[in-house]
Amino acid sequence: MIVVEVLELARWQFGITTVYHFLMVPLTIGLSVLVAGMQTAWVRTGNQRYLKMTKFWGKLLLVNFAMGVVTGIVQEFQFGMTWSAYSRFVGDVFGAPLAMEGIVAFFVESTFLGLWIFGWDRLPKRVHLACAWAFSLATVASAYFILAANSWMQHPVGVEFVDGRPRMNSIWAVLTNNTALAAIPHTVAGAFSVAAAFLVGIAGWHLWRGRREADEHRAVWRSSLRLGGLVGVVAFVALVVTGDLQGKLMFEQQPMKMASAEALCHTEQPASFSVLAVGDVADADCEDVKTFTVPALLSFLAHNDFSTEVRGIEDLVGEYQARYGTNYPDDPALGELAGKPIDYVPSLPITYWGFRIMIGFGALSAGAGVLALWASTSPDRRSRRRRFAPLARFRGRIPDTKWFPRMVLLGIATPFVANTAGWIFTEMGRQPFVVVPNPTGIDGVWMFTAQAVSTISAGEVWASLISLTAIYAALGIVEIFLIRKYVRGGIEGVMPPPPPDKDPDDTDALAFAY
Repeated sequence: MIVVEVLELARWQFGITTVYHFLMVPLTIGLSVLVAGMQTAWVRTGNQRYLKMTKFWGKLLLVNFAMGVVTGIVQEFQFGMTWSAYSRFVGDVFGAPLAMEGIVAFFVESTFLGLWIFGWDRLPKRVHLACAWAFSLATVASAYFILAANSWMQHPVGVEFVDGRPRMNSIWAVLTNNTALAAIPHTVAGAFSVAAAFLVGIAGWHLWRGRREADEHRAVWRSSLRLGGLVGVVAFVALVVTGDLQGKLMFEQQPMKMASAEALCHTEQPASFSVLAVGDVADADCEDVKTFTVPALLSFLAHNDFSTEVRGIEDLVGEYQARYGTNYPDDPALGELAGKPIDYVPSLPITYWGFRIMIGFGALSAGAGVLALWASTSPDRRSRRRRFAPLARFRGRIPDTKWFPRMVLLGIATPFVANTAGWIFTEMGRQPFVVVPNPTGIDGVWMFTAQAVSTISAGEVWASLISLTAIYAALGIVEIFLIRKYVRGGIEGVMPPPPPDKDPDDTDALAFAY
């Protein structure tokens, strides 16, 4: 029998560990592809600048990847530890995509990453480069299978309902779920945004630190800054396009989530987009909330026209009650929630402000990318410098002011915040469901979060919550220490020293390239 305390503690535990793990995931995805691209440039041109870039950013990638693996393993254990009822319900569906992810992650990723780490000067250049691409593309493929599983929770497809549980009848339908096909490019674009800000922040800091010195590595940092700026701007454009596609699907599949994201308490036709709210958005009637709006924009975002009706929270509550019931089942396993009324409205402050934090910090990250492109471009014609006189002193040079390194280093956090807010909005906005019903799907294929938790005591959850949070905090300190160490070490810290003179008959043991 569950109690509300166990449910809330289990949700906090899963939220803390998942958000922490997801801090590593987008950086690994984006940076692995960029590092493979840097190595490709070196193999094609022979330019040592690209080799130095590959070595430096590859070192940081490895640190982040190792921490991501350690923290990611816990996610699967949590399904059985605190969400055993959920595991039984989705097991027939999740088994296939998660097995595929395991094969890709632990065989393809690990194998080719190992070959890449130890293969410097031992494998032919092009074979070694192929290992880099195999590892980076396997990382993207691994994310694909995870997102396919998560998207099934948002929009169940490819199943039949047998003996009270969904049973998969089409793996192809699960993998090509339109929710997944919209979420995957959006998530990957967010990963490139994170990697781009990482490049901009660290390269900008190195350029600022060595701005008065004839540093032989300045070309490395300038190229990294330019690459980060370009990728950041392109990633933001991709985020806007894919986010619009996701939003339109959500209006169809999870209308309550999108109404909550706009604090749209009453149905409107046409519906205005809320830019900013003043007041307490926690109440579902929204009577005390004043918002700054763009007329008819929400109708366009939902349905591609400026006149369509968008349903509000009050009307949607009635629809949800008619479809899925007004009260929880009278099941003793639900404990004190058995037979109680179901609250179909997610936390409005979290959904409303999480949606805006996601957009706002994503835009800030893109703005940093634009400034990075400007600062990394060499001055050219005087006419252009005169035309943009207010910004001319930043073009092709790094400002001497102390605000610049602080700005670029803080800028690293902006896409991390945007990604985290986006995921919190996505997961919290579907409450009270852990598996959201498909409005056009099979009856019965949904699950309330209150039904998903394991039958355990609050003390057991407290013990695991405190233990995992403490361990993750320690791992966070370790990662920050290592990242800081290798960032400050610069190029000299990752480039191998010139080989000493030795007897040609001597052989080395396997040497770690870094």
